[in-house]
Amino acid sequence: MHTRTLGQDLRVSAIGLGAMGMSQSYGPNPGDRNAMVAVLRGAVDRGVTFFDTAEVYGPYVNEELVGEALAPVRDHVVIATKFGFRIENGASVGLNSRPEQIRAVATASLERLGVETIDLFYQHRVDPQVPIEEVAGTVAELVQEGKVRC
Repeated sequence: MHTRTLGQDLRVSAIGLGAMGMSQSYGPNPGDRNAMVAVLRGAVDRGVTFFDTAEVYGPYVNEELVGEALAPVRDHVVIATKFGFRIENGASVGLNSRPEQIRAVATASLERLGVETIDLFYQHRVDPQVPIEEVAGTVAELVQEGKVRC
């Protein structure tokens, strides 16, 4: 499998796997949880090292699925997840990228993924109510704290 470098040093497979459709959006769920875990692990067996999820997928359950599936190979994969939505009563109801929300999402995502560090953490949708400098500054602080790698 060919690889690519994202940013300065985040090395990933040239082909990644976005897990959103395993929990929502693309017609009926394509399979039960065990089948989706098998798909994710099968991708690793075929050389895929880059996996994308987000708190809003499900919401929440997609991160849990990805975390469970990739736990046995955690040291060999890169997991990306995102923030930026306001979720209420199990539904996305708008945007929220305030610093305290970004921190809360990072903490919850770490727990759902079952990891100590999020490899790639980025804004899913731009929140026009929050200056981008505040968003970037908050993510930089999470990097300094070791909660986020990139």
